[in-house]
Amino acid sequence: MSNMSNVGGRWIRALAGAAALALVLGADEPTKTVDAGGLSFKAPESWKSVPTTSTMRRAQLKVDPVEGDDYPALLVVYAFPGGAGSVEANLTRWQGQFKDADGKPPKIESKTVKGKNTEVTRVETAGHYKPGAIPGMAPEPERENARMLVAIVTTAKVGYFLKMVGPDKTMNSLKPSFDALISSLEVKEE
Repeated sequence: MSNMSNVGGRWIRALAGAAALALVLGADEPTKTVDAGGLSFKAPESWKSVPTTSTMRRAQLKVDPVEGDDYPALLVVYAFPGGAGSVEANLTRWQGQFKDADGKPPKIESKTVKGKNTEVTRVETAGHYKPGAIPGMAPEPERENARMLVAIVTTAKVGYFLKMVGPDKTMNSLKPSFDALISSLEVKEE
């Protein structure tokens, strides 16, 4: 009988460990649907919607930093009718906004993944972040140890860019949620 209770105890501990891991990764966190005008996706409820600051921005979500980081991550959903240059041109531009420890552009990772009903280019890079100037907007501050995650969806009518930047530790913790967001991307254009 004690052998059976040991097996049962191990099973319960394994399930508890898996549940704790899922909570850490945000897998069990409730989601909300975000409508970005022609594109929708699911994001964790804890990602707070904030007012957009220009007509190019269809949605903005702020994510509180993890302990030890001093500023939040921000996801901005851009929509450009007719697109906004090639994927490669955007990768080069974003890579130029980062520098590695030697002051050189860091490696930028890019791969094609599946959304709900569309193909998505997922992009990632990290380093010292110096955002580009946006006409008519206050400049963003430069940030050490930042990470950027991007999802690009290109349709016949619009180029959508979901660009998320924040402190490296926070952004690494958000990768599973960002990838779940990508898998929920749905194009709703007519």
